[in-house]
Amino acid sequence: MAYLNKVMLIGNLGKDPEIRMTATGRKKVSFSLATSRRYRDAAGEQKEITDWHNVVGWGKTADIFEQLNVRKGTSLFVEGTISYRSWDDQNTGQKRYITEINLDVFQLLSPRQAPSGNYGGGANYSRPAQQDASHYDNTASGSYNPPMPDNDMDDDLPF
Repeated sequence: MAYLNKVMLIGNLGKDPEIRMTATGRKKVSFSLATSRRYRDAAGEQKEITDWHNVVGWGKTADIFEQLNVRKGTSLFVEGTISYRSWDDQNTGQKRYITEINLDVFQLLSPRQAPSGNYGGGANYSRPAQQDASHYDNTASGSYNPPMPDNDMDDDLPF
């Protein structure tokens, strides 16, 4: 039997992405993505619910987030897999749980912000190494299709 673990979301970043290096020297980007859905309640009033998703990207994906200067409020399409993990909190001893989206592909849906604080107006961005150029969509949208993962899962788990 075939299985599928695929998540596709369109939303807005709730805060600036956090980009850092792990203890093993691997770059990681993490951010929260807000998605909203509308419905009508029993009285017929339209309501909106916002869900928050934890998204994590590794290696070159983190590099590209940094290069594109992605910031809070940016509209983004993300595609990836969902994962669940747990650990024991070292301070309280309580079991902690988190659900994360492991980012495979993303696309900026709003104009990207230049480092000076001005919006780039959809200008193309530069590619790093020529060998990696095949993963970029050199359009104004800033799409990125990363290479296949190397299955080197490097977590910062507190255990």
